Amino acid sequence: MQAESQYSRRFHADTFTRRRNIVDCGAMTKPLIGISSRPRLVKTSSGESRAYCLQHTYRDAIVHAGGIPVSLAPVPVEDTNTLLDSLDGLVLSGGGDVNPALWGDEQTDASYGVSDERDTFEMALARSAAKSKTPTLAICRGLQIMNAAFGGTLIADIPTTFGTEHAVRGDGVFTTHQTIHLDAGCRVAEITDATTVHVNSIHHQSVDKLGAGFTIVGRSDDGVIEVIEHEDAQWWLVAVQWHPEYLDQVDDKHSRLIFEALIENAASR
Repeated sequence: MQAESQYSRRFHADTFTRRRNIVDCGAMTKPLIGISSRPRLVKTSSGESRAYCLQHTYRDAIVHAGGIPVSLAPVPVEDTNTLLDSLDGLVLSGGGDVNPALWGDEQTDASYGVSDERDTFEMALARSAAKSKTPTLAICRGLQIMNAAFGGTLIADIPTTFGTEHAVRGDGVFTTHQTIHLDAGCRVAEITDATTVHVNSIHHQSVDKLGAGFTIVGRSDDGVIEVIEHEDAQWWLVAVQWHPEYLDQVDDKHSRLIFEALIENAASR
């Protein structure tokens, strides 16, 4: 492990001040991290039923970094602030496409997994997190929903626009197959102590027009926007197009540092 930065230092119990929403766990206390879930149809004893699911990789990454994961199902928009107030940090997870209708476009043949319920909930989470300065990690779809929540638009299908692929399946999700170039001094560069990182991009939508307050701080070799950052320095936000929760499974050091930075900042709110 390389030298620790202010973002990668391990946290200690005496740094945690928000006692009412931090769970006591023996000699240490750990921050509660809400993770947005994905709507699915599952088989139950009553037949097919709607459920809200979360891959174990998100849970594992939070636990590995020292936090307590909490799966979030959609709540009414007016309850979003109350929900976030009970948490110390937020992960906007990956999943299906953001509905292009949000910025006036139509779904294409490449669109999949669109959920208006999820879009509405996560856009409300994104806006509430910005107002409350809740430390937030936005992953893949999470970055896209963050951009859309602040008036941005998305490219509907990377292969159609760029002629390149940003998708793998199977065991390929646990390998680094894409190079990302980061602006020196951006938050991800400070966390990882690197301006070039090798990642696992798995997406076909990407940022087109930036949402209000955001800047581009990382791109892949083909020019696709892979990292955005908000101008509000008081809001700890990391928004990436790749999937560090998969790479955490194989102990990728940059991915683990990102999750540890989330936990540290959530703990010290």
